[in-house]
Amino acid sequence: MLNKLLLSAVLLVGLLNVTPAVSQRADGGMIAFYNLENLFDTIDTPNVRDTEFTPAGKKAWNSERYWKKVSSVAAVIKRMATREGVKGPAVLGLCEVENKQVVVDLVNDPQLKALNYQIVHYDSPDKRGIDVCLVYQPDCFEVSNSRAVPLMIYDAQDGDRIHTRDQLVVSGLFAGEPMHFIVNHWPSRWGGEERSRPLRIEAAKVSRSIIDSILVTDAKAKVMLMGDLNDDPINESVTEHLHAKENKRQVKKGDLFNPLQEYFSKGEGSLAYKGKWNLFDQIIFTKSVLKKGKGNYKYKHSGIYDEQDIRVAEGPYKGYPFRTYVGSNYHGGYSDHFPVYIMLVR
Repeated sequence: MLNKLLLSAVLLVGLLNVTPAVSQRADGGMIAFYNLENLFDTIDTPNVRDTEFTPAGKKAWNSERYWKKVSSVAAVIKRMATREGVKGPAVLGLCEVENKQVVVDLVNDPQLKALNYQIVHYDSPDKRGIDVCLVYQPDCFEVSNSRAVPLMIYDAQDGDRIHTRDQLVVSGLFAGEPMHFIVNHWPSRWGGEERSRPLRIEAAKVSRSIIDSILVTDAKAKVMLMGDLNDDPINESVTEHLHAKENKRQVKKGDLFNPLQEYFSKGEGSLAYKGKWNLFDQIIFTKSVLKKGKGNYKYKHSGIYDEQDIRVAEGPYKGYPFRTYVGSNYHGGYSDHFPVYIMLVR
């Protein structure tokens, strides 16, 4: 039954009316992902557990703090691009955004507005009201279709559905070349890694099913899966169910390449917990992205934007990502995750 539901979801395609690409990039482009750590508006939304992110809530979340957060994460996105010599990510996946309006506010920040970012967003059934989305520069990427694929998972004890984030699939032309993006925010490790592991394995199976459905149509398709997987590159969900490899030479037909695994192998990560670095934020892609071809884009290198300016400067958490909140205590930082990216070049 699950496979039938997945197949039906994959086949449902919603066409978008977007502005045609004006001037595609000829040199290269950045593909990035950033977990924004609860980018909520200040409004108490009915039937959504967002009360803590209101002026009257325990986090005392108000307009001043909201706009500071928007400006702060916009600055990170801009600086990440500057590091690689581009004006901004050509395509940027985001998670932990409450709704489309907060993304509109982000892309309209003065630091990003000139890039004319367009948005692909669907409301997810997540009980906290947080979603994933994709933003893109229309002169780099032209969207042809998009869809939200539900993750149907259930509580092992009572059998109730666990309402979590959909997986966002966006297809189009990257500088005239077909490319597909899947934006994820897999189930968390709440209750412990081992207990929650089956939920992320189910998420990986859905992602793999989407990828396979694309490859059936085009065996050489360039498909990029990005997101906060709540698992590291070496975990079962990634290695066994996505079939993601660290070594390019090990990537065979149908396998995926995980360029960020080398960072994890060196002890680096995108978030830290109890003195340990994790690399939940990943960008993984099909073998075709590695291949050279006349006029085609291929993978060049990857990175974690983990500069000192977005780290905690001192104290017991020195070097950790500088967060907006630690519990209910407002710290005024950026996010509890570092953004990650890959660079493509012709």
